[in-house]
Amino acid sequence: MEFLSDPLLWMLTGAAFLAGLVDSIAGGGGLITIPALFLSGLPPLTALGTNKLQSLFGSLSATIAYARAGHVHLKSQWLEALLALAGSIGGASLATILPTDILKAILPFLLIAVAFYFAFRPNLDNEDRARRIGTPLFTFTIPPLLGFYDGVFGPGTGSFLMLAFVSLAGYGLLKATAHTKLLNFSSNLGSFAVFALAGAMHWKLGILMGIAQFTGAQIGARLASKNGAGLIRPLLVIVCCALAISLLSRPDNPLRELLHF
Repeated sequence: MEFLSDPLLWMLTGAAFLAGLVDSIAGGGGLITIPALFLSGLPPLTALGTNKLQSLFGSLSATIAYARAGHVHLKSQWLEALLALAGSIGGASLATILPTDILKAILPFLLIAVAFYFAFRPNLDNEDRARRIGTPLFTFTIPPLLGFYDGVFGPGTGSFLMLAFVSLAGYGLLKATAHTKLLNFSSNLGSFAVFALAGAMHWKLGILMGIAQFTGAQIGARLASKNGAGLIRPLLVIVCCALAISLLSRPDNPLRELLHF
């Protein structure tokens, strides 16, 4: 596959940088990079595979930054990460045969519900609170289920992980953001492996965008570490709403046909 023109490369690397910055704080980086990759003229499957490659750099970068700042201890998350990886491999392997119309229809409303939760729930800050479920139950359910979802479909995975860490594990917003990034990296890695084996990858473009996303994620993670819930909460609400609107406006969303718009 031929490499892309210079203006298009600048657009895609800029999109990757911005996606890394936003994703490291509130998730939703794919909201920026996937449309950009589709606009580049890549085949849809190659665009999705390349997106997984470049997003690996961003999620890894954010994970490293949060670990260095002391907001997450990677050794305590290894089992969750492994289960998210396994879930995403299973999800990506089944993505071509599972019907996703139901997910496409209900996902925007789930994201709006997540946005309302973070916008209007009182006392959402950086302080940890009581857990709603035990650590073993959380570990063996949430990471593999959301890893599977990331492999099958993907949009909103980071937001749903944030919701789980805050509402079920009792984490403060900054700690939840930090712990989300390693699981994001793991689920991206599993999906990437499936796409790579299928040959659905533009390697040069993915690596170039990945470097830009790595840089953006470093800046975003440092901003989040410095500003905490004051930055994470509003950005998370904005990202969830923007992602919901983006999904509702897609031509392949079954609700468009049902509602005739």
